[in-house]
Amino acid sequence: MKFKKIAALCLTVAMIVFMVGCRNSDGDKKDIREAETTTVDADIKETENNENAKSALAGSLVIWTLEKDLETMAEKFMEENPDVTIQTTVIVPEEYVSKIETAILGGDHVIDVIVGEPQMLQPMFEAGIFEDLNALGCDAFAGDMVDYVRKVGQDADGIQRALSYQICPSGFYYRRDIAQEVFGYDDPESVGKLFSSYDKILDTAETLKNAGYAIFASDGELGYMKGDSAWVIDGTLNIDQARYDYMDLRIILYQDGYTTYASSGSAPWYAAMAGKVACLTPDINVWDENFNYDDYAAEASVTTEVFAYGFPSWGILTMRDHVGDDPDTDILEGTAGKWGICAGPVYGFSGGTWLGISTASKNKDLAWEFIKWAVADMDTINWWIETSQGNIPSYIPALEAHADDENAFCGGQKLFQFWLKQAQRIDYSKVTQYDTAIGDAWDVAIDTIETGAGTQKDAMAAFYDTVASIYPEITINK
Repeated sequence: MKFKKIAALCLTVAMIVFMVGCRNSDGDKKDIREAETTTVDADIKETENNENAKSALAGSLVIWTLEKDLETMAEKFMEENPDVTIQTTVIVPEEYVSKIETAILGGDHVIDVIVGEPQMLQPMFEAGIFEDLNALGCDAFAGDMVDYVRKVGQDADGIQRALSYQICPSGFYYRRDIAQEVFGYDDPESVGKLFSSYDKILDTAETLKNAGYAIFASDGELGYMKGDSAWVIDGTLNIDQARYDYMDLRIILYQDGYTTYASSGSAPWYAAMAGKVACLTPDINVWDENFNYDDYAAEASVTTEVFAYGFPSWGILTMRDHVGDDPDTDILEGTAGKWGICAGPVYGFSGGTWLGISTASKNKDLAWEFIKWAVADMDTINWWIETSQGNIPSYIPALEAHADDENAFCGGQKLFQFWLKQAQRIDYSKVTQYDTAIGDAWDVAIDTIETGAGTQKDAMAAFYDTVASIYPEITINK
């Protein structure tokens, strides 16, 4: 009898536990359902808030720019923000600085977003027309920008005045098929060793010439990689041995026939991108209005193919327009898909557009929203990568997100990885406001020597005179 009572008690306890467990389980499920509903509601509200934040932007902006890129970006920004209107004016680089400074300092125009190329920015910063972006919150993502891009956009006191949506490091675009035939490999790292110094470039040129190829279409292909030191140090003109090595290489390439003598930007220079071209001679002036390359090529007996071109990252757009075919089709009459890109003897950059806000702007908050959207918004950057078909962003998270993207034009090379590596090696401390003018004068000296228009002594004397006339404040030790 006692056993039956105990058994009954155990059964009762078990039923109670089971019922409580069931009730708790239902309660837990109810709690989970309520929690899930709350989370979903919160996500919906967050999404709505984000959308409302975007659509809440309202007002008008005036943008004066150097590139049509910002016209396209402005249209996209207005599409995403229907209550915003943007008026964009594109001005040629030669007139931009004077027009901007006159408009802002003279109070003739109300401009909100202004831009500048690297060589323009410091004088414009000194003129006091670029707003302080640190005060608007640029520190929140500045650490995610490629370092040289940040530094280009800083004034002499380190205040961020402008930011760019792109990086433009330099490299050599080379023919993979020629590399494989002549050297036995075509990967960017190995080919890069062929361009690792000015002396090595000369050795490479000799090997290619013996195999029937020209290393470059013109000796000007080294223009984006013509030195790795500052032209002015502590107020004194600085010409180190690397500058003379560059000069010597240019002269030898020209005088010993390692190029096709096709001046950069000329018809035969572009033609060489697509394959075989007629060899020119130094005495031919490709810029003469009476010179017709097609007629010349039809009668030429000596032809060759060009191995490489020197370009910043944006050069891929120029190359793609002139290689003669489409890598996504079966038509292989030109050279698309046969190119690779490798590093050069120095890490340089050229070009790029930096965005800032006019100090006279009445719409600084909206202007800042536009700049943030252009340089550090992942959705914008992804859209612009697809739209531009060649832009390499300056925002490191975007570069890392696209690190494994393969470029068909360059034989599947992962260009975002490559260009980020080149950009991170740029030493901006070697860049000065004197670089463009002094570098141009140095090129004139080289042209004088290589063409025989003057001796090296004459060319150097003219070089020193030019620098002294442009920058009388610089000490020149001849």
